[in-house]
Amino acid sequence: MQRIFAIEASKHIDEQVKVCGWVSRRRDHGKVIFIDLRDKSDLVQIVFAPDLEPEVYQLAEKLRAEWVIEVIGEVKKRPKGMENPKIATGSIEIKAKKIKILTQAKTLPFSVQTSGYDISEKLRLKYRYLDIRRQRLQENLRFRHQFINLIRNWLSERGFVEIETPILTKSTPEGARDYIVPSRLEPGKFYALPQSPQQYKQLLMVAGIEKYFQIARCFRDEDTRGDRQPEFTQLDLEMDFPTQEDILRITENLFKEIIEKIAPEKKILQFPFPRITYEEAIRKYNSDKPDLRPNKSDKKTLAFLFVCDFPLFEWKKEERKWGPMHHPFTRPKFNPGETMKDVIKRINKEPERVIAHQYDIVLNGSEIGGGSLRIHESELLEAIFEFLGHKKEAIHQKFGHLLEAFTYGAPPHGGIALGLDRILMALRGENSIREVIAFPKTGDGKDLMMQSPAEVSAKQLKELHLEIKK
Repeated sequence: MQRIFAIEASKHIDEQVKVCGWVSRRRDHGKVIFIDLRDKSDLVQIVFAPDLEPEVYQLAEKLRAEWVIEVIGEVKKRPKGMENPKIATGSIEIKAKKIKILTQAKTLPFSVQTSGYDISEKLRLKYRYLDIRRQRLQENLRFRHQFINLIRNWLSERGFVEIETPILTKSTPEGARDYIVPSRLEPGKFYALPQSPQQYKQLLMVAGIEKYFQIARCFRDEDTRGDRQPEFTQLDLEMDFPTQEDILRITENLFKEIIEKIAPEKKILQFPFPRITYEEAIRKYNSDKPDLRPNKSDKKTLAFLFVCDFPLFEWKKEERKWGPMHHPFTRPKFNPGETMKDVIKRINKEPERVIAHQYDIVLNGSEIGGGSLRIHESELLEAIFEFLGHKKEAIHQKFGHLLEAFTYGAPPHGGIALGLDRILMALRGENSIREVIAFPKTGDGKDLMMQSPAEVSAKQLKELHLEIKK
């Protein structure tokens, strides 16, 4: 007999079915035993009456919470007045005929029947595979699936091509600290995990793909931050020949479609999303990510905002030098009549006054993404790296592949990257991105379930020509 899911049982009144799942609750009413069986679809009530075969009833008496069982029985309508409107299967029950105990379970370290907010997060993360059994996290992960699936379909329908880019790449100075991976076959050399697919997506534009996207895994070895993870997921999107407005319009239309289809209970405060300059945001709100909601505690209201025209550079006080506000591939705005040489001269003479084709998208006071039009000329990109303090030889060692690519007919291009974890957190009304990630790290980058980071064996270190400095 083929298994059905709990939610499907209502379609099989007076028929015999097989269901499998976890014992969510057990109740004894006299000699009748009731079990709430849970699978990925819902709960369904199983009834073990005393007129069962003795061995079947004896097995039912042994059942405990979170045991995994298989039940064959007949679907019946519940007696009038005994329905449970709180669950989708509340009008029926399954009269058990046979039962098989597939796996017994120890007593869980915490209840999975509650929301889980009252349980220590460290304990929940240590036993994350149990924590995910709770309904709230199941719903969050299924919502995440719907969200990403909708993105894929929406962009595909508009001519974007999903392309995967490498995880093992090259360490380059782009902003955050890289995670590096030693090469066994080339001792003393290292790969880096991508902070973002920035250079690859620009190379895809040079390659003529024209419209690219990726649900990309990104890695940044940053200091502890409450709303960040060492690894995270972003929607990476890039286009050839765009205006800035083209990219902003695609982004806001994508969000509008997502919210209408899978989060209709949410209200977009203003559409099209308002656009303000960085200078205006700082002057008016003293923040480059202001929260425009009239009621800041209202989680049903979504106040999107584009902040545009960021400075190209910012002064790094600790390092006492200029650095890119976004990243070094961001295109500066040209004044009317300016040539490239004029712009390069202005960058070196008055860097604090150079404005970038850069934009961030803000949701309820949180930056959820950012992008820019990119530099597609070797001369301009090399000049910016030199201004940032890189020697010519080092520039060509780190970025020679990109500089050479731009000499073979590089089109103007630009894009945006959206932090999916932060967006999902807002759409689900959660207070932490860890609530919308299946297996998150702690705030200080630890995986309490897998106990990582962890030491490796002396043999592995020797193979990699590495030794630990005490």
